Amino acid sequence: MFELSIKRAFKRHMKQTLPLTENEVGVLNGGFSNFPKSRNIEKEPIQSADFIDSSLLKKYKASRFNSFIPFEGQIIGFNAYTQQFLTLDAMLLDLFNAAILEDNITGLADIHPELFLEFIRHGYVVEHDVDETQKVKDLRNEVDLSNKKYELTINPTMNCNFKCWYCYESHIKGSKMDPETITKIQKHIDKVLAENPDLEEFHISWFGGEPMLYFDNVVKPIITYGHEAMKDRETELTSGFTTNGYLIKPEMIPFFKKYNIDNFQITLDGHRDKHNTVRYTASTKGTYDKIIENIKLLTRHEIPVYVRINYTEETLEKVEHVVDDFAELNEKERAFMMFSFHNVWQDRKPSRERLEKVITRFRSNDFITNSLFSSVDTLRHSCYADKKNHATINYNGEVFKCTARDFTTDSREGDMTAEGDIVWNEKFDERMNAKFNNSPCLSCRIQPICNGGCSQQAMENAGEDYCVIEMSGISKDDVILSKFKQKLEHQILRRAKLVRRINAGIF
Repeated sequence: MFELSIKRAFKRHMKQTLPLTENEVGVLNGGFSNFPKSRNIEKEPIQSADFIDSSLLKKYKASRFNSFIPFEGQIIGFNAYTQQFLTLDAMLLDLFNAAILEDNITGLADIHPELFLEFIRHGYVVEHDVDETQKVKDLRNEVDLSNKKYELTINPTMNCNFKCWYCYESHIKGSKMDPETITKIQKHIDKVLAENPDLEEFHISWFGGEPMLYFDNVVKPIITYGHEAMKDRETELTSGFTTNGYLIKPEMIPFFKKYNIDNFQITLDGHRDKHNTVRYTASTKGTYDKIIENIKLLTRHEIPVYVRINYTEETLEKVEHVVDDFAELNEKERAFMMFSFHNVWQDRKPSRERLEKVITRFRSNDFITNSLFSSVDTLRHSCYADKKNHATINYNGEVFKCTARDFTTDSREGDMTAEGDIVWNEKFDERMNAKFNNSPCLSCRIQPICNGGCSQQAMENAGEDYCVIEMSGISKDDVILSKFKQKLEHQILRRAKLVRRINAGIF
């Protein structure tokens, strides 16, 4: 039977199991049994279905963002705009489809009022005059055109102490940001603060090359200058590093803590043996154990680390052993790590089932994980390059947006003046207007979580009909089911973790 209310399902489940604490992260909203109640539903109690008069209701239509997918003998419903899941049996889906066919969605209120209310609550049914594409555009504008945050990506160098075979960067030896460019960036910080009085956050992402090569000469002067410039404002300065992690030292930790370094992205190329054949220093010395120790160092000081695991068909089998190398971390320290799995782009894609098995191993050991499939949400969490208030400054002062392409002079999107102003060229306007021009996206049921990918993909496919999901070799249903399984597994593991804590007398 269709679980009409997660609150009622939760009450029934409470009779059979230990109590659960609430958790905003990873909770399944909607009618899914055996899961804790949603905070959203708790704040907005569902109205009684006993007093619905369909003659008084407005005209409704089915959302174009609905998907219904068979799974384990039931139907999984997903609305891509609200990102709400529901489960129902085939009979109720037939009822809904019949109402759509007859253009009488409101008639569901007479036949099955509770189902009708659930569909309204979770966005599966919307008022007939709602322009859902415009809602997506409005959300995009809210996220990408916001003046509340400014993001600056800086490449101190394009050189690197590693020579990974798949890296797309040019690794320019001797490249280093000079004092003149550092001064321009410092003036740019002043300009941004002066022109954006409502700015709440200024974030600097350090990229490259390997940014830690010039930590003392480039990174420190810019961060300390920005910190001083914002100390009397409401604007918060944060920073993060995309780094191979090899050059991190214990003596850097006080600086990280004082100047609000709030994240590191560090890459592993599989487990030890494989990693050491890909990521080594100039002397061919393996780097795996040093990087693992530096990740532990950061987490023990409560600095979040995103561990990006690049995998191939060959390395996926042993990559789960990475878990064993972090076994000594306690629960609090593990909370400052997230593992993200990415297929090396030159390699053919292994089976999803195999990858999911690996991810399950990480999650069962209390590590937070995501993957390419389950993390698709490029509208609400769009790429930095999609945002108006973002710039990437290369070591030589040339200005770009995207960091996933070559930093050639011909590809630059702007230049920085001696006064710290950025003068954008026509490529900037092309990027900011690249979205909502692709016909398949404008009729796609998962547009609110994909929206055609990033602006770089939209620019490179301009004038052609394309689908970034299909181009990646997966289906839209694959994306939805991956999101669903992640939430499902999160709740199962969370329940098991709570039971272990209760049995151990830890509250």
